[in-house]
Amino acid sequence: MERVVTGLLVLVGIIHLLPVSGVLGVERLAALYGLSLGEPNIEILMRHRAILFGILGLFMVYAAFQPSLQTLAIIAGLVSVVSFIAIAWSVGGYNESVRKVVIADIIATVALVAAGAIRVISRNQI
Repeated sequence: MERVVTGLLVLVGIIHLLPVSGVLGVERLAALYGLSLGEPNIEILMRHRAILFGILGLFMVYAAFQPSLQTLAIIAGLVSVVSFIAIAWSVGGYNESVRKVVIADIIATVALVAAGAIRVISRNQI
């Protein structure tokens, strides 16, 4: 079961690493999110967001192989994906590219809940 948790955390880490290419500039951000980012302040915020996703993604991949960090990674990942889903659903009206992010985050949520459940069940069997 440990390998399943590792695999699930690596999957979610990769999902979080996908937007890192947005740090390269407006063109990449536009391709990722289907947005026009003509305003410099939005570019700054979105590129910084890409860096933060990179940090979280790398942490999740690292934690996948460090059992002592897995609970923290699961919690951090859940905060990330559930908050994005909640914001997207509360605002609504998002485009197709953002819809794909919502779907990826739903997949990540299921993976993280499964990883958390496996960890809890595994601990209780000892």
